[in-house]
Amino acid sequence: MLEFLKKQGIDEKLLKEVEKFRQNNPSNLNDRIDEVEFFYYGKQVWQEAITAILAGENLLLSGAKATGKNVLASNLSKLFQRPSWNISFHVNTDYNSLIGSDTFNHGKIEFREGPIYKCAKYGGFGILDEINMAKNEAVAVLHATLDHRRIIDIPGYEKVKLDKNTRFIATMNYGYVGTRELNEALASRFMVIDMPNITTENLKKLILTKYPTIKDKYLKAFVDIFESLQKKSENSEISTKSVDLRGLVGAISMMKLGLNPYDALKLSMINKCFDEFEKTIVIDTVKTKMPTLITESVFDE
Repeated sequence: MLEFLKKQGIDEKLLKEVEKFRQNNPSNLNDRIDEVEFFYYGKQVWQEAITAILAGENLLLSGAKATGKNVLASNLSKLFQRPSWNISFHVNTDYNSLIGSDTFNHGKIEFREGPIYKCAKYGGFGILDEINMAKNEAVAVLHATLDHRRIIDIPGYEKVKLDKNTRFIATMNYGYVGTRELNEALASRFMVIDMPNITTENLKKLILTKYPTIKDKYLKAFVDIFESLQKKSENSEISTKSVDLRGLVGAISMMKLGLNPYDALKLSMINKCFDEFEKTIVIDTVKTKMPTLITESVFDE
């Protein structure tokens, strides 16, 4: 990770501070440290995120779909060598699922620790996915945890003080179905990074990192397809369903196994549109960049 960030041009002083953090705060839960499948590309965002974490702040990563919010959150866990817990917010997320609850074990009542509690106890990074889908009960749990008090008060048990290394990294897609406005009190507990769309150059780097033998003309075609769909989504011509970076990478994986490129894109992007009019637009967009039948390999042998 450090070598990757040096190549990205990240400030050397920041990287030295990260190394100090890692040396002074070893983790005994290495199996909980995320493994990196993809790197996040974006110098400015990296510098902002690292600075906030080193300053003891929590992060809110806000932005459109396919801007790399979860990739960055996972990368930060690996960079700082901290155990991480992923918490997805939905209508059934409540106090017990976040903090923990009483459970009957071997003839006695014990406290079953929830992910927020474990983050506090072990100095972990809590990834709060889609935080703007959280209902009021779940949000109330976070207030004292995320502000200067840094405590979790558990009725009937002890008051838990957060480990000095504990950080929370929240993500949110503004405007998704089921989401709502993030209340001011909760938003004030985060440093907010507005995640930009991935650039053409960085998208190429991301694909080449995983598939270094892909032919240039197909790399360009896949990038063009993704960016064309992204622009149509931004112009409200289509929804964001087909603007799926995970889907694009998954399609290339299937091509590696011999699936025809157009068919792979159909499975991973086109068929995610269930409205026929929208699907027609996506099909036309893909066909202008990619023939429906390709006999040669997408990769250099």
